[in-house]
Formats: sequence, structure tokens, C-alpha cells
Amino acid sequence: MEKIRKLKASEIEVKVKQVGAKGAVLLLYKTARVDMAILDETYGAMNWQSDYKVVKDNLYCGIGVRNKDTENFVWKWDCGIESREDDEGNQKKGEASDAFKRAGFKWGIGVELYTAPFTFAKVETEEKNGKYYLKDKFQKFFVQGIWYDKDEIGALVIVDQNGSIVFQWKKAGFTPTKENKGE
Repeated sequence: MEKIRKLKASEIEVKVKQVGAKGAVLLLYKTARVDMAILDETYGAMNWQSDYKVVKDNLYCGIGVRNKDTENFVWKWDCGIESREDDEGNQKKGEASDAFKRAGFKWGIGVELYTAPFTFAKVETEEKNGKYYLKDKFQKFFVQGIWYDKDEIGALVIVDQNGSIVFQWKKAGFTPTKENKGE
């Protein structure tokens, strides 16, 4: 089977996990659309497929990739969780997407995200009724640059929607270069 490439900076999403008095904890993640594009790029659109099954009230997704030698599909499965809480019926959509992304991790898509450093952004926050919120409730964050040290993240830069750096990190002893940049 072909080796899955590492994620490009433009393919990594950033969301706020927690807000405190001095800033926000950020999480890096990938979307199901990115997984689909990488599967198409790596194996070809006709050489992979997905399937869903409910096991003990849990939704599982499997991604099957065609083995070139046998023409049979090799399957990897994982379970999803409901990730969106709204009144528009999106809970199951979120569960299906989560299951697909988790099955994608089993194929190696985005596994480097598990090596991300603790990502704390010093951004303006405000407190209301004992809880902290981003001062700019529409503030967005983006991965401006990511460099890889073999199979791990070696350096990372995150900016806000204005291009201001809110997080910058480099692993001790690591040198970011054009060759190890995720672009």
C-alpha cells in the first residue's frame, strides 16, 4: 500500500478548546473532506470506498482500500461520537464525519496531529458570570506553517484572521527548512 503523506498547513483546521483569563487552548484537526481528497490523491477515486455500520448503538465507519495485487479491499474501521449539539439534526452527521476521520487516522491520514504540542494562544478574553470567552467572538485561527521532524511535528506557527502570530513553537534541536515544511 502507498504511504500517506503528511498534512499540509492549509489542510489543518484550528478550533478553540478552552478559554481562560490569559488566552485560549487551541486544537488542531482535519476534516473528512481532507481525508477524502488524500485518499483520492493516494489511491485514486476508484480504489477506495467507505461503509457505515451500527454496532451496539455506535456508528462505525470503515474505509476500504483496493489491494493492487489481489484486487480485494482491505478495511480499517473506527467508531464516531456525536460532536455537534444543535437542534437541526446535525448530531448524526457529526458522528458519521467523526467515524470517517477516525477510520482515516487508521490509514495514517493526519496521525502526525497526535504529536502536536500544547497549543496556548495569548489572546484577549473577557469574563462573564464566572466564565471566560474570546473578546472577539468571531476570532478565527489558522495554521500558517508546519514543519515535520520525521513523523512528528517539529515546528508550528498559528495566526489569527488578521495574520498576527498567536502561537509559535519549535521542538528543541529542530531546524525548520523548506524540505521539511508541510506545504
